[in-house]
Amino acid sequence: MGYVALYRKFRPPVFEDVKGQDHIVTTLKNQIKSDRVGHAYLFCGTRGTGKTSVAKILARAVNCEHPVDGSPCGECDMCKEIAAGNSMNVIEIDAASNNGVDNVREIIDEVSYSPTKGKKKVYIIDEVHMLSTGAFNALLKTLEEPPSYVMFILATTEVQKLPITILSRCQRYDFHRITIDTIEARLREVVDAEGIKVEERALRYVAKTADGSMRDSLSLLDQCIAFNYGEELTYDKVLNVLGAVDTEVFSRLFSALYTQDVNGALTLLADIVIQGRELSQFVNDFVWYLRNLMLVQASDQMEDVIDISSDNLAALKEQANSADIDTILRYIRVFSELSSQIRYASQKRILIEITLIKLCKPQMDDGEGAFEDRIRILEQHDEDNGKLLKGIQNGQVAVSLSGAGPVSGQQMGTPKAKKVLDRAVPEDIKKVVSNWPGLLMRMDNPMKTYLQKAKLSLGNDDTLQIVFDNKQLAEKYSKGESQQELQDFLDDATGKHIVFETRFLEAQQVFEENYVNLQAINFDIVTEDSETE
Repeated sequence: MGYVALYRKFRPPVFEDVKGQDHIVTTLKNQIKSDRVGHAYLFCGTRGTGKTSVAKILARAVNCEHPVDGSPCGECDMCKEIAAGNSMNVIEIDAASNNGVDNVREIIDEVSYSPTKGKKKVYIIDEVHMLSTGAFNALLKTLEEPPSYVMFILATTEVQKLPITILSRCQRYDFHRITIDTIEARLREVVDAEGIKVEERALRYVAKTADGSMRDSLSLLDQCIAFNYGEELTYDKVLNVLGAVDTEVFSRLFSALYTQDVNGALTLLADIVIQGRELSQFVNDFVWYLRNLMLVQASDQMEDVIDISSDNLAALKEQANSADIDTILRYIRVFSELSSQIRYASQKRILIEITLIKLCKPQMDDGEGAFEDRIRILEQHDEDNGKLLKGIQNGQVAVSLSGAGPVSGQQMGTPKAKKVLDRAVPEDIKKVVSNWPGLLMRMDNPMKTYLQKAKLSLGNDDTLQIVFDNKQLAEKYSKGESQQELQDFLDDATGKHIVFETRFLEAQQVFEENYVNLQAINFDIVTEDSETE
């Protein structure tokens, strides 16, 4: 006998062997034990979750002469005939290739003949959503009131395409995606039965790559075993066969993107291409890595959800603690969109390169997420230079005019105390408003750019209100280095201490209804002559 694929060889023969669908198995077994079997069933769910396997087990169970706890015995003549595919009582139909009205009429004609052997005549219609509208209509009456000896089992991966008239005539069972733990345990049973040595990490990765499909996991395992026949199947060998990438590479890629190291990111991608890795899989796995980063930063109790080794978890936590959650969420959104685009692209590498360059250079992107990233980068630069700037302001560090670099406070001597300014009065604030265009011209970028669209108002206690239409900018200039930079500029420009506060004007709000528009008022600044006549 020729070789049989693992997913066919290890297809579950009884309900007890079905993994990950206990809610369905228990219900069907109880129906058989209590003799309350329905006439029409609809099995729906993603690929490889056991729909066809359960349908075949159910077909054997309703015809079994001696069922054991609701499952087929596997020993009687009917069980053996159905398992061998020789029984006339179980008819499997592929609706993808038999989707016309004539095909359904053939079924209706055959239904009128009772089985010569066994209890039930079972029709298993796979991918039933492929039937035409006419075929569905022809099937309706028979599906609603079939003879007592007839059972229909419909299976589909796209239940939303079925007419409501079909759904209302069937008992619907939704097959769930199978967990990684369940798939890994089943794969361990298979390799032990086949006498193959496989590393735990290798099995775990295959189980994760299957994305909830038991059949996909067995097919992937079959592929890996064939490539490394006669050898122990290790984690690295699985990565090579499946064209996947180790987690450490994703950590390096994230670091390159986060620090705007475009050369590092493109060089890493080039290495991936040279190694022959599958680029679509690479993007999907990186999205999964970003998801893990997001979860680790959200909570410290994510070990069970993330499902990685303790060493990788520690490294993941370290990287998550130094990252910004908004940036991680933006990366997830960008790479998820890339994953859907790259599936049918002919130049996958170019698409990935464009994405990496845009993320490393957010100034090239006009999106809101890119704007937030630009602010983050500017704030990082502010933090990097903050200690030096603070030292200069406090007199602890001075810049040498001869170009010899910073000079310590001990070399300079005692720092000069900063002059205490008088607090600004309403007349001073009026001067700021009147001279605002000129003040903008004197500002350095990026502060000049950020404040160009700001509007000015007067608050309580002689406070200057600076109103932004961007929430991030309002928060940026309300605290930290940016707030101090604007404070110093206003104080130096006016010679008074300007007390200001930032506000955010939402899109549905009207500025004039919430604030006093000082810029719309024509102030006449009168300077009295101090000389007496």
